[in-house]
Amino acid sequence: MDQAPSTVLQALLLVFFVLPGVSYQFLRERLRGPVARESNLGERVLRAVTASVLLDSLYAIISGPMLVRAAQGRGGGWDGVRHQPRLAGLLALVLFVAVPAAAAGCVSLWQRRRLPSRYRAAPSAWDRMFRHRGSCFVRVRLKDGTWVGGWYGSESYATSYPEPAELFLESAWRMNSDGSFAGRVERTAGLHIRGADADVVELIHPPDQGLRHPGETLARTDAV
Repeated sequence: MDQAPSTVLQALLLVFFVLPGVSYQFLRERLRGPVARESNLGERVLRAVTASVLLDSLYAIISGPMLVRAAQGRGGGWDGVRHQPRLAGLLALVLFVAVPAAAAGCVSLWQRRRLPSRYRAAPSAWDRMFRHRGSCFVRVRLKDGTWVGGWYGSESYATSYPEPAELFLESAWRMNSDGSFAGRVERTAGLHIRGADADVVELIHPPDQGLRHPGETLARTDAV
């Protein structure tokens, strides 16, 4: 039993030294979006530890004595945490969440202003193409020269990084040899396309947004 306080203290110190960097790294990725070059787990852990060391050092320099007094309380030891749980909770919220979030937001804002023409939160062109895409037609030329296509609507789905590029179209369409739409496949239940099999992927706005399957008009007017 004599070792219990020491074990609890060690756990708290571990949280104090590691959690700020973990919070910073998590919020940084949420604000910036995933980056392919930082997908390695070891590199992400190293960045989190580095951020923790930096933030903890700033905490010690700016408000170290105040934090020690708040933790010890009047009775010494770590009675301050036990007798003032609300203050301890507030300090934990500020040190482990608020400050790392502010740091992550400032770094993200600085990076966007520094690289306004090249910075994109989407990790790939595939993600950017489908992230906020509304309903439209999609036609794909496969690597063997075959055209496939269909309707990308509310029941369709496109994978995002780090998953491989894949696309599910809720309805399939017959395609002519020149890539134009010939008509909706009867009783179609959807079409699955792997990005690795595609040579060209093209998105086409329907000619009449009011139609449920406006490809009927698209096929008749040869708009493609």
